[in-house]
Amino acid sequence: MISARGKSVAVINLCHAPRLRVQSLFVSIWSIINNTKSSVKMATDIKFNASLSRTDPQVQPVLIIGQLRHLNLLKFSQLAGKLEPRVNEETFKNAIACLHPAPTDKCSLYLDVATVAALPLKASRHNTGSRAHSITRLVKNHVLNVNEESVVLVCERENLFASACAVVRAFPLYSRKTGNGNGAKSPNSDGGDGHALRSVVNVEFVIIDKDGGVEKDPLSQDDLNCLNETARAIRHAARIVDTPCNEMNVDHFIENISEFAKELSLQPQIIRGEELQERGFGGIYGVGKAAAVPPALVVLSHEPKGAQETIALVGKGIVYDTGGLSIKGKTAMPGMKRDCGGAAAILGAFYAAVKCGFRDNLHAVFCLAENSVGPNATRPDDIHTLYSGRTVEINNTDAEGRLVLADGVCFANKDLKANIILDMATLTGAQGVATGKYHGAILTNSEPWESKALQAGRKSGDLLAPIIYCPELHFSEFASAIADMKNSVADRQNAQSSCAGLFVAAHLGFDYPGVWMHVDMATPVNCGERATGYGVALLLTLFGSHTSCGLLQSIAPGDEEPPSKRICRD
Repeated sequence: MISARGKSVAVINLCHAPRLRVQSLFVSIWSIINNTKSSVKMATDIKFNASLSRTDPQVQPVLIIGQLRHLNLLKFSQLAGKLEPRVNEETFKNAIACLHPAPTDKCSLYLDVATVAALPLKASRHNTGSRAHSITRLVKNHVLNVNEESVVLVCERENLFASACAVVRAFPLYSRKTGNGNGAKSPNSDGGDGHALRSVVNVEFVIIDKDGGVEKDPLSQDDLNCLNETARAIRHAARIVDTPCNEMNVDHFIENISEFAKELSLQPQIIRGEELQERGFGGIYGVGKAAAVPPALVVLSHEPKGAQETIALVGKGIVYDTGGLSIKGKTAMPGMKRDCGGAAAILGAFYAAVKCGFRDNLHAVFCLAENSVGPNATRPDDIHTLYSGRTVEINNTDAEGRLVLADGVCFANKDLKANIILDMATLTGAQGVATGKYHGAILTNSEPWESKALQAGRKSGDLLAPIIYCPELHFSEFASAIADMKNSVADRQNAQSSCAGLFVAAHLGFDYPGVWMHVDMATPVNCGERATGYGVALLLTLFGSHTSCGLLQSIAPGDEEPPSKRICRD
């Protein structure tokens, strides 16, 4: 066995091989190399298979990923269909023995077209047991981007969903590189000239049971449907976030919503432009009124018979954030196309949830605007009346996300009568300081739902960490002498991310009897220069018990009591 990179475990002796066999081998190698070079500009389709298919790695390369303890449980016969005739049992066993993950490790089994990789040995209590982030990195670094290849995930059933989502995140859709028909126009278009070459990544599973054996039953069609719809939702959410504002302004975003609505046989409710002001949506209107494309509030509603609860998902959809007249600097503004990450995630999650048979009322509320600069732009010192009826003195036009969300959550309460409201937003840069690059921040008035959200983060791979909910100590940061509140804090060193979320909650009312959750995902919305689709898997897992999908139900957080239930005393 020879390897172009990393470890090798065997050597092919070409000196004693017949000339024709040697010639055939190098023709195959050259074919793989040429395929890899020519496929750099391919768009990638992801296909989930119910069981392991039989393929020759020389024709269809394979990457096998798992925790070392799971890889050690495998018998060669259980993977032979993906490796023979190129890899024998001895080579496979030697490769597994060579793996020493720190934090990950990989070993080539045959050239670079058959590879086994080990995930980190440990996952702390604030990490996902699936090691999802490591899976994404391994896939990004070691797939070959040829016409067709396979990724085999060796995992326990409880980590199947998160592991599958991790693979999906490695294949972003949007690109405007010349010749790459892979951009972001709509959920149904390939975004390019329509003639782009497509490559296929087959994702297959070896499920380790509780006794250390391998499950023999293939994935059900229900499982496959769930994975396929979730994959599409994650990739589309990431594609929206990656797309620049000249291709993803408010009009384009509404087109994307409308196309998904059509697939779901729904009719979106759209409130736009001057109608926003007339109907009292002073937050959304005030943020977006200076832009060439007017702002909008868009609502999708799924209301099945027999629904017991009403859940509203509210997304911040700032398609570009210049900061307004409190304008961002030249180094702070690039990347602000991602300020619609919350709305993109909610669009994807809503679509996948309905496809997975959501049994309760589910509403998606999109607060769409471009925070631009112009003659009509909101000025610092202006006072706006929001949908809640409360007045806000603007002291920072770059604190715009909370203004549009305030209108959205108030609408969810007053008009949609939601008893569970979750808003999601790329709200504060301080979120990255508070909870880091991998964990979104969760702020909520409900400790049981905080516990559920943290569980859902670990089960889905979209990690969360709690931030302080204490309005009686923090809301005074917004005190105004002439209005009900200002829109930005007085002391930027005092729990900024919590305060920003509390501004939104204030327009819902701190006495709101239902459940309110706020997810700030400003930093995990992207990794490097590409969007992650963060939030889709999280929401599907959090509300998995409300669907008819067995896979989502199996990982949905339970109703157990949180470790320390604290009651707020008057």
